[in-house]
Amino acid sequence: MRKIINDPQAFVDEVMEGIFAAHSDEVRPATTDNRTLVRVDAPAPGRVGIVTGGGSGHLPFFLGYVGRGLRSAVAIGNVFSSPSSAQIYAASRAVASDAGLLYLYGNYGGDVYNFDLAADLCRADGLEVETVLGTDDLPSAPLNQKDSRRGVAGLVLVYKVAGAAADRLWLLPEVARVAQKAADNTRTMGVGLSATILPAAGEATFTLGDGEMEIGVGIHGEQGTHRGPLETADEITDRFLTELATEIPLVSGSRVAVLVNGLGAIPLEELYVMYRRVHSVLAAKGVTIARRYVGEYVTSLEMAGASLSIMNLDDELEELIHAPASSPFFRQGSSEPVVTAGAAPELVVAAPPALVDGFALVVTLMATPSRLRTVLLASLPDMQSHIAELRDLDAAVGDGDLGITVGAGSLAVIDALTALPENADDASVLRAAGEAFSSANPSTFAALVGSGILGGAATLAPEAEFTAASTVPFLQAVFDRISERGGAALGDKTLLDALHPVITVLRQAPAGSDSLNLARSAALAGVESSTALRAARGRAAWQGDRTIGQQDPGAVAVLRFIESLRLD
Repeated sequence: MRKIINDPQAFVDEVMEGIFAAHSDEVRPATTDNRTLVRVDAPAPGRVGIVTGGGSGHLPFFLGYVGRGLRSAVAIGNVFSSPSSAQIYAASRAVASDAGLLYLYGNYGGDVYNFDLAADLCRADGLEVETVLGTDDLPSAPLNQKDSRRGVAGLVLVYKVAGAAADRLWLLPEVARVAQKAADNTRTMGVGLSATILPAAGEATFTLGDGEMEIGVGIHGEQGTHRGPLETADEITDRFLTELATEIPLVSGSRVAVLVNGLGAIPLEELYVMYRRVHSVLAAKGVTIARRYVGEYVTSLEMAGASLSIMNLDDELEELIHAPASSPFFRQGSSEPVVTAGAAPELVVAAPPALVDGFALVVTLMATPSRLRTVLLASLPDMQSHIAELRDLDAAVGDGDLGITVGAGSLAVIDALTALPENADDASVLRAAGEAFSSANPSTFAALVGSGILGGAATLAPEAEFTAASTVPFLQAVFDRISERGGAALGDKTLLDALHPVITVLRQAPAGSDSLNLARSAALAGVESSTALRAARGRAAWQGDRTIGQQDPGAVAVLRFIESLRLD
């Protein structure tokens, strides 16, 4: 791997430092961690604040479309990982006006979970919040499941429409309405010729053979839906247009906006070869390209590949797509100089209001030291040895960041528990663990597991000790919370398939049995039995039948944690 970076762990922070140093006349941070970026002219009375967010590694996506005629703020996470709800909330507060907020982002589980939490916090402050999801990636789910599709490069076109409406001071319901209409009329197809490499991992998320291509790749390095011999530019473009025409009316008289996008390592010349074919085919069909964009708009680090997005236009969408816009990464038409909204406000700490130093503000104390805290502090360091395994398993069915998530989350829990008093009660220990794990690298897995632990903590009364009798009610509450928040059920090939047999065997275990070994055997059986299943939830579901025969990485993470427990 060759990258022009320093410490991989500092990669995102140094990127943000560079952006703020280069473009301080147009954007500013809102938080001390620099993981929020807002327009310098925000907030503005009567203007809806449009907030987006997502993982790093996609420039100019997310970060690049904050400015005039675009969005108001962005919260940014680690590479390919969601920002935290605290970061989203801070970005929202920084741009909120009397006009309310529109959350506009791609349909990824961790993003959805954390944006929903931030919306709850904003509504508690009296702010009105609407949400529109980008779901343009046509290959990621069939039409009858289009609401589960991921958002990719077509979201840039939706940003453009919504931002123009907000800058015209439309009311929030109207901005949300036109953003949803833009999203509903946009579809994308993509192709990958090589995988991406996460800076902290140092390895490709998947491997393509010489002369192969992958249709339907995701922008997080997820594998696609079809692999085959590399086709010519015209053949690939025709394949895209054929698929897009099944849902976008590419017929005589139609007017469209077209975006030909490079994923990070494709020369601009090759993108114009593709656009030439798009123009020729659509012209022959009598379709007018009213607006076109060719270049790198949504990347996946150094992935070689390209995508084609098409938005079907009516008069309203066409007028908004043509409106002027400007940001450090995007210029369209003429626009007036940016006028700041006054002196930059003081930066805030991006931490949930109820948290101090990573754990609950109110900590109940027991008369004796917490054995649960001692066990977790002794066991969690072992999770670092499984980072590579979990990364490789996740790369086979997802984006390869699970090892990083589990590693960072385990270290964060260790720090949080170390900061607690030795005699903190076990409910406080569990709350600290859940909050720390969910915020360390707030991906879908981290958010769901953290939420599950918080749900389980509620089964313990204040000052109650976590005993063998506490285990089943705790694990059942964890299971129920994850299922409720993530929408997964037993058999969907998720971590629940490893957790459920553990609950079952412990509930049925006779008194005096070796519960830890029973739990380990049950978790292993759950991993093995679910390997033959087809993933039905999360990013793995977008891989379809390719997940059959692959171990679920979340289930393996559960198994490895149970194996790491040291009760003596």
